Amino acid sequence: MTGQQRRLVANRLAPAVVEHVSIRPLWLCRRCGQPWPCGAARLALLVEYRDAPVSLFLYLAGCLHDAIDDLHRLNPRVTGSAADMFDRFLGWPAWHTHAYRVGTTTAVSIEEGFS
Repeated sequence: MTGQQRRLVANRLAPAVVEHVSIRPLWLCRRCGQPWPCGAARLALLVEYRDAPVSLFLYLAGCLHDAIDDLHRLNPRVTGSAADMFDRFLGWPAWHTHAYRVGTTTAVSIEEGFS
């Protein structure tokens, strides 16, 4: 057996890398078991959508809608509050997406304009 043949056999025997994607309808991470999007999934999504922050929000809004339906169908009493679900899917990217950051000086000047 040549070196290349040994590498091919070893690659077939090695476990496939599982990405941090959701298991539906539970909305848990397939790899780490945390509520999806887990920390690793969030980082991957930020990298994937770094040039399209609006697309990231649209994608996550669709996931939020599907998660609410799925989790409510599984057990209506443990779906979670709307605020918790919103934070889980849409609250975190605003802190990491430069297009949606508002500096404190900007926020203060906006408030002063309305007073």
